[in-house]
Amino acid sequence: MSDKKMKLKNTFKFDKNEVKKFLVNNMVTILFIIICYLGFKFSGLSFHFYLRDITTRVGRNSFLILALIIPVLAGMGLNFAIVIGAMAGQIALLLVTLFAVDGILGFLLAIVIATPFAILFGYLLGALLNKTKGQEMITSLVLSLFANGVYQFIFLILVGGIIPWPDPSMLLNRGYGIRNTIGLGDGQGVGIKGVLDSIINWSVPDAMIIFTILAFVGVGVYYLIRKSRGITAVETDVIGKKNLILIGMLGFAAIVSAIYTKATGSPVNNVTIPVFTYGVVALLCLFTLFIVKTKLGQDFRAIGNDMHVAQVAGINVEKTRIKAIVLSIVFASWGQIIFLQNLGNLNTYGAHTQVGMFAIAAILIGGASVVKANVGHALLGAVLFHTLFIVSPLAGRNLFGDAQIGEYFRAFVAYGVIALALVMHALRKRLQSQDLIRMREEEELEEATD
Repeated sequence: MSDKKMKLKNTFKFDKNEVKKFLVNNMVTILFIIICYLGFKFSGLSFHFYLRDITTRVGRNSFLILALIIPVLAGMGLNFAIVIGAMAGQIALLLVTLFAVDGILGFLLAIVIATPFAILFGYLLGALLNKTKGQEMITSLVLSLFANGVYQFIFLILVGGIIPWPDPSMLLNRGYGIRNTIGLGDGQGVGIKGVLDSIINWSVPDAMIIFTILAFVGVGVYYLIRKSRGITAVETDVIGKKNLILIGMLGFAAIVSAIYTKATGSPVNNVTIPVFTYGVVALLCLFTLFIVKTKLGQDFRAIGNDMHVAQVAGINVEKTRIKAIVLSIVFASWGQIIFLQNLGNLNTYGAHTQVGMFAIAAILIGGASVVKANVGHALLGAVLFHTLFIVSPLAGRNLFGDAQIGEYFRAFVAYGVIALALVMHALRKRLQSQDLIRMREEEELEEATD
């Protein structure tokens, strides 16, 4: 066997222990892949209908899910308080609607207005979480519920009464309090409904071809830059040989599938992708990957690994933790604006309430945990979680004659997967503590023997 064939064989050689470890660590994700497959099979949905729905849902929800990653890196667990960031985005949308700023300018103005609110909320939240180290998740959950009460008190009681509101059409009939539902536009240039999604739209086959070519070009540029800097060692390769080969195989398969789809006139050709929205999501993915490589990102990871060691190393732990929460809340506010411009309506008192639960359930389904999360977990979780949302009502109707069973199952999954993750985290910490105690006892026994 030649050296090249031997190297290729070694590249894809898997140890049985590695496979077992992979299956154990990703059992939740694997389980939901199976559930989604069975749900799709029993739902009777056509593939192009599913594809049209999933591309829309993933595009409008991914930003919110990605907002969870940085606090996990910083050892603060799952940030249930992204609900507060969603409130900041909704405050901005109410003001933009009041000012009657339309189109992309209105969308950008909403981002500008939401950001200072989100920074303020994130700073206050981070300061409070610094007082409850080790209990950040339950604290963020309670704070989100408290903030929801304050939000409803302001917009249901104070606005239009104590706080003047120039547009009476946005108020309830009693003269104060914002209406339950606020329209964000007509999708035809009035308001901001769909402004981000309508900038660029490509059919699925065209998007597959273009994105694959861009991926190949990006990898090529990456290696040219490495070569120009004299970096050739495989050990320093971020992509890795195995991933590079997989990218090539998947890219080739994507191009062949796209050409076949266009040639056969499949209904998939009529499914379009909001390219600009996905581009914004991709920018957040790149930012998340980039920040890990920076000094700030290394500080996040050091604090996440061991807060005491990080402090001894000279890292300002409390200030860095506040930065992590501020970034998360700001991204959540932007994500809520992206989400609502796609829907076109703002449920004033309900749009933000399930943001935290659904985003956290999605990232956990994607394979994340309380102490580990990355971009891949967020994106895979978005696909699986919303696949479940699409297929479960129809599968429930076809299997049991009642679509409501599918609705119950979705709620069960959202809360059940969070509970499972928290239980597994508690068990893992308990086992680690037992191992640490056992090691100390063995060391003490060895010292006594000596």
